[in-house]
Amino acid sequence: MARILAIDYGNKRVGIAVTDPIKIIASPLDTVHSKDVISFLTTYFSKEEVEAVVVGYPTNEEGEATDATRQVQAFINLFRKKFPNMPLHLQDESFSSQMALQSMIAAGSNRKQRNKKSGNIDKVSAAIILQQYLEEN
Repeated sequence: MARILAIDYGNKRVGIAVTDPIKIIASPLDTVHSKDVISFLTTYFSKEEVEAVVVGYPTNEEGEATDATRQVQAFINLFRKKFPNMPLHLQDESFSSQMALQSMIAAGSNRKQRNKKSGNIDKVSAAIILQQYLEEN
């Protein structure tokens, strides 16, 4: 069964999450450098059946574009060029990083495990974005 994959795109790191095969639960998958994300996705798509991709789309509290929106839009354009047949959905990512941090604290992660340099927050943020998408759709 095909999965849905989510991307939390950042200038340096990209968090990636996927659903289980029956598309009920979103789980963190990996964190990759932004320059390596297309290569990672090409490899992943060749090994796993993915029916759609969800990209976290940053907006401010008024729903307007932010500084990060331009970077994410550039990635979306590149993604559509590289994977023209892959359905792509946008999901509001407001507060996903803060929610990821709080969920990691609640799960008992120590400061080192939560450290942004490790990328744990990025892939947990991607899982939160994906879970929100699943719940809304």
